[in-house]
Amino acid sequence: MLTKADDFPIHQTPDPIAYSGTDRNFYDRYFFNGYQPDGTEFFAVAFGVYPNLNIADAHFAVVRDGVEHCLHVSRVLNSERMELSCGPITIEVLEPLQTLKVTVAASEGISAELVFEGRTFPIEEPRFTRRNGPRAFMDYTRLTQNVRCTGWIEVDGKRVTLAAGSVGTRDRSWGIRPIGAPDPQPAVPQTITGFFWQWTPLNFADRSVFFHVNADSDGTPWNTRAVILPDGAGEGGGYHCEHARIDDVSIIPGTRHAQGGTLNIPLAQGAASVKFEPFLTFLMRGIGYGHPEWRHGGYKGELAIAREDIDLGAANLASPENWHIQALSRVTFSTPGEDPIKGMGVFEQLIAGPYRPYGL
Repeated sequence: MLTKADDFPIHQTPDPIAYSGTDRNFYDRYFFNGYQPDGTEFFAVAFGVYPNLNIADAHFAVVRDGVEHCLHVSRVLNSERMELSCGPITIEVLEPLQTLKVTVAASEGISAELVFEGRTFPIEEPRFTRRNGPRAFMDYTRLTQNVRCTGWIEVDGKRVTLAAGSVGTRDRSWGIRPIGAPDPQPAVPQTITGFFWQWTPLNFADRSVFFHVNADSDGTPWNTRAVILPDGAGEGGGYHCEHARIDDVSIIPGTRHAQGGTLNIPLAQGAASVKFEPFLTFLMRGIGYGHPEWRHGGYKGELAIAREDIDLGAANLASPENWHIQALSRVTFSTPGEDPIKGMGVFEQLIAGPYRPYGL
């Protein structure tokens, strides 16, 4: 099956690009978020391609005045992975690894035009590989890049232009994750009883700080890294550390979400620390993650478009579809020998199943 992508020198196997190995759970995804410098608005985008399910889907969501306004779109891929449009949502790669544009054509009262420009060369996170018994539960690679954001977002006729200093994060990941309809036959034996995830891309005036951890239910990390990058850093630049951790975490009663914490990063001259003060909750279901009806890779027909408005003040944060969040946070970065600096970023959290260090 030949497609447009086959005319580019990007093949990784003897197959046409339309065929992504043999695992039905193969995916290829774009993710973006951004926020006004005063934290009054937060938005995110997800665009996923699922070649072996022949599905593409895209989501856009913005938190405005306590409501998360969401646009969900799904279509049949028709095996054309080079068509980066899904209904009204389009991605343009203006300069690979540096500048990308997202356009949301007016649909269901929502539209946007956003440009994301990288502050550094992207970091490549360690490959995520995890098995449930003999079956691959996940096996993927992700690049992550903090960005400066420009553009505008319109909801129901109210257009807001991003203020100077708006920043955020984008990532690209590809590989194997559970997608589409759940497998009706569970793995034997079941070896994954829970899932613990924290991810904290942070923006400061002259640098970026990144941290992530996947851990077992007893708190043992199986994939983790922290990175400190000065603006303009090239490939492989900055400081990389495998032994950072978030301490002093307290859980909001009745939820699985942290109300704060401190990231500690060991340096040669002593530990650096980042204190988190979350103040805005973004539900990741708004861009498809864990959504009961708009699950990533789910078949919705030839083309389906829907709007959803979530009153964040009324949302039940203890409900499983709301476990996965990005908490926009004010952060303070302290390094031995330097004055503390202020910034902003997300504290992404997903705790499913037991996690003994937090008493869950």
